[in-house]
Amino acid sequence: MNLLDEKLSDYAESHTSDESDVLRQLNRETNAKVMLPQMLSGHLQGRFLSMISKMILPKSILEIGTYTGYSAICLAEGLSNDGVLHTIDINEELEEMVTKYFDQSGISKKVKKYIGNALEIIPNINDTFDLVFIDADKINYSNYFDLVIDKVTPGGYILADNVLWSGKVVEDKKDKDTEAINNYNEKIQNDPRVENALVPIRDGIMIARKIID
Repeated sequence: MNLLDEKLSDYAESHTSDESDVLRQLNRETNAKVMLPQMLSGHLQGRFLSMISKMILPKSILEIGTYTGYSAICLAEGLSNDGVLHTIDINEELEEMVTKYFDQSGISKKVKKYIGNALEIIPNINDTFDLVFIDADKINYSNYFDLVIDKVTPGGYILADNVLWSGKVVEDKKDKDTEAINNYNEKIQNDPRVENALVPIRDGIMIARKIID
């Protein structure tokens, strides 16, 4: 998933602020015990998400795709004092691990966890969001965007992970996930409600800012 040369990637990480001890433990446990550990945001991307959140100081964050909780902890670092992070995942098997690390990081009181289908859950969350992070099934990226765009505050941000999809987006032959990612990127590029930048960090993050009328 990392498109950088390994030496350049190591150099970038070595010149990025360290993970906390809790995040370092979570990183290790995810890689040791959980399937598809490459889904973890990891050190460099995690610090990037934290930095974005600290710039925005959001009162409300929506994360679509909790996995083991690494990105949620990073995003929560920028929450305002009375802020809340809503995080959704379809896999209940990881909930115990997620809860443990949310407790250790001290964010549990600021987090509302949801287990189930995000397409059904999002319409029932009665909140607006200053920051949204999409990192779930690629087929539904465009659907997630459609569900959240009217819930995002003017000037708020929608981030989407894996938008370079290991470089497959520029290949001639595309599978269903690649087509879905490519369609999402085109959708954001052509939506007049947002301004956007595709940032080639790790597997690519699309940053879309909702334009203020």
